Amino acid sequence: MRFTKMHGIGNDYIYFDCTPGSGNVIDDPNALSERLADRHFGVGGDGIILIMGSDVADFRMRMFNADGSEGKMCGNGSRCVAKYVYDHGLTDKKDFTLETLAGIRTLSVETGGDGKVEFVTVGMGKPDFKAENVPVVSDKPEVVDEPCVLAGGTRRVTCVSIGNPHCVYFTEDIDSLDLPATGPLFENDPMFPERVNTEFVEQVAPGHFKMRVWERGSGETFACGTGATAVAASAVRLGLAHAGEFITVSLLGGDLKIMQTEDGEMLMRGPATEVFTGEVDV
Repeated sequence: MRFTKMHGIGNDYIYFDCTPGSGNVIDDPNALSERLADRHFGVGGDGIILIMGSDVADFRMRMFNADGSEGKMCGNGSRCVAKYVYDHGLTDKKDFTLETLAGIRTLSVETGGDGKVEFVTVGMGKPDFKAENVPVVSDKPEVVDEPCVLAGGTRRVTCVSIGNPHCVYFTEDIDSLDLPATGPLFENDPMFPERVNTEFVEQVAPGHFKMRVWERGSGETFACGTGATAVAASAVRLGLAHAGEFITVSLLGGDLKIMQTEDGEMLMRGPATEVFTGEVDV
């Protein structure tokens, strides 16, 4: 089966066209993702993404992490899906919808001089801070700038769902963090019954944040679109940034622009890149 390797500022996945008419059916995507994501014995990536037909949107996306678990939403992945379906002629619309396990997302593509997609803006929905919806175990209705015992210390964190669970930790000097040691302690803490994605964030200027992310099921990645959205939503909630203005979130792989609109919706704008295509025995 043919695949396409793509990335959104370094958050790389292996994409399969499983839309009607493609003839492609993947029976066990969980096991396939675990095998192909291996960077030494597989294609290499943060997981696989299936591009499918939908009864309720223009397209549907299924995303699987490197450990084979299925994720509900992937911001960088959704941008790459938008680039794929437009560049490969599956749609001629520049504004369309994408079904995910976290709901239907709106996508808007921007093309360059060669007619190929360079940037995509994704409507990420509204952030949900309700503890039971993240989910996070707490005796409070929300965990917003709350002191919690995590990774062997008391840390003030903000927990929010962007279709998947996030724990945002504003701190300093994130470059020196030993994330392979600290990340799993957050991810697997009992207070997160479905595990959690953790963003370690440093404010470098007004409206500009730097972050490193530990993703559940994949470890540290170069970028996380829902994570950057969680950071922006948390920054606005804590008064560190303002709604109605684009916030720059700098990740290992590059920058994303995130804005919370006046009605609470989150918009994410960033690049999408196709790297190569190939064939693999699934």
